[in-house]
Amino acid sequence: MPTYTGISSEAFRHPLDRQAEQALRRVPGFDLVARTFVEFLSERPQFVYQMGNSIQVGPRQYANIYQIFRECVRDLDVSPEPVLFISQDPFVNALALGQEFPSMVINSGLLDLLDDHELRTVMAHELGHIKCGHTTLVRMALWVNQIISGLAERTFGLSNLVTTGLLLAFAEWKRKAELSADRAALLVTDDLNPVLKSMMKMAGGSTKHAHEISLDEFIRQSERYQELDQDGLNQVYKFFLYNNLSTGIFLTHPFTVERVHFLREWSVSSEYQQIRQGNYPRAGAEGSVEVPSAPAATQSQSSQAEVDALRRQIEALQREIDRARRGD
Repeated sequence: MPTYTGISSEAFRHPLDRQAEQALRRVPGFDLVARTFVEFLSERPQFVYQMGNSIQVGPRQYANIYQIFRECVRDLDVSPEPVLFISQDPFVNALALGQEFPSMVINSGLLDLLDDHELRTVMAHELGHIKCGHTTLVRMALWVNQIISGLAERTFGLSNLVTTGLLLAFAEWKRKAELSADRAALLVTDDLNPVLKSMMKMAGGSTKHAHEISLDEFIRQSERYQELDQDGLNQVYKFFLYNNLSTGIFLTHPFTVERVHFLREWSVSSEYQQIRQGNYPRAGAEGSVEVPSAPAATQSQSSQAEVDALRRQIEALQREIDRARRGD
């Protein structure tokens, strides 16, 4: 499998992802939401939660999975290396978290459904999100949805400012971001079939009946689905299936057969072939997995600075909680 030393995310980022993010940033209210999010919410609590409730993967913990993960990190040239967790959850899913402190979570249900080749595609997909810088916007989108649904304890006065247009823009961008991450999976595996097989299994796979499903049939299903777009009314149905405005529920992923179509299309493109041959935009200093160790004294100072920063964040969060309880 190839290694893409120094590769920039712009090499494989889907143009629809880029366009959707630009449209999102132009929606009224985005700048205010972004400033408030960055000022008051930290990615560290998510990391602390996973550290406390999941299994951290390493050389002596899920060693085979860790080896596959390290290879994916190397091949996509992701730095710093994210922390990988396995969470006890039957729901077949994986997610990437954080940018400054990146991590990846794989649910146990996914491990039981996919073989090692397919698992590699999922890891590369999530690393693609981290490489593209998607994780901050993804968490911001989740927070905005929580504000609207009333799940967020503290809205900082934004609850009346978040519009349906902003929600639609976040959802549309998130779906398009998946297309970029799918491309990262194909680059790392250098084989279309395991990527498509993992998609098929996540759409409706079964360990017990795995011998009864056909990738060729699933590909033909994706082609038949594309033909539905020839009827304009089906495109209207698709919009409302993606965006249920009456309930405020927005799908965060494209329909699986659409992802199959987009990735198959890219797999035969000259752009993909150029990247495989080593002709791709490079990110300069971004992306060396093996970062030289700092001197012990420097490491100690850095760790203490992190501890102090985390303490300040916790104290600020506690003040917000106390203020909310008092009804200030």
